[in-house]
Amino acid sequence: MRVVSLVPSLTEAVAVTAPGLLVGATDWCTHPAGLAATRIGGTKNPDVPAILALRPDLVVANEEENREPDLAALRAAGTEVLVTRIRTLDQAFEGLDGLLVTACGLARPRWLDEAEAAWAALPPPRAPRRAIVPIWRRPWMVLGRDTFAGDLLARLGVQNVYADHAERYPRIPLDVLEAVGADLVVLPDEPYRFTPDDGPEAFPALPAALVDGRYLTWYGPSLVRAPAALRAALR
Repeated sequence: MRVVSLVPSLTEAVAVTAPGLLVGATDWCTHPAGLAATRIGGTKNPDVPAILALRPDLVVANEEENREPDLAALRAAGTEVLVTRIRTLDQAFEGLDGLLVTACGLARPRWLDEAEAAWAALPPPRAPRRAIVPIWRRPWMVLGRDTFAGDLLARLGVQNVYADHAERYPRIPLDVLEAVGADLVVLPDEPYRFTPDDGPEAFPALPAALVDGRYLTWYGPSLVRAPAALRAALR
């Protein structure tokens, strides 16, 4: 089987489980290290002719990361496209099993069982801490409703202040963020690369948790280590 992945986390999931299947991946697919698949552009601007030239049996995409016109062009050319919709941890586990076992015909990988066990072993969260979770600045954007990262944080005892916002990634002025009454600010290093010198200074009254964006937003083998890594960062 020949697979092209347009989603970095799913690229890692396929490559770790069955390295020989993956023939194409985006420029943003950084894991696993040394990935030898042909690069076919970005998640938002893939090179459709280059994908078709690889003769894939399956193209893996995500409703949030990839654009429908690109997926429609692939389908029009006769290519099967699997589009994932992952907004909770449970959906991630179901989607990964569906991709790897059902769509690709692989044995269920051990890492997927280990990831489920790692998250199931988390102790019940204490009284939740209210957090702002920026994902961009200039303008400031934060996690809103119905997000995978928000679900992970909730399982770790961190309540997203904007979890009930009408938008999934709302733009919120900095002065409003500062006055919302949060207990901490959670700063991932993707999609915007927040660092100790770029982000915490905007919230001088709040403790800042700098977290690895891969553990917070990727659904794949990183889910095995994510609970421990995120708990340590949030601590």
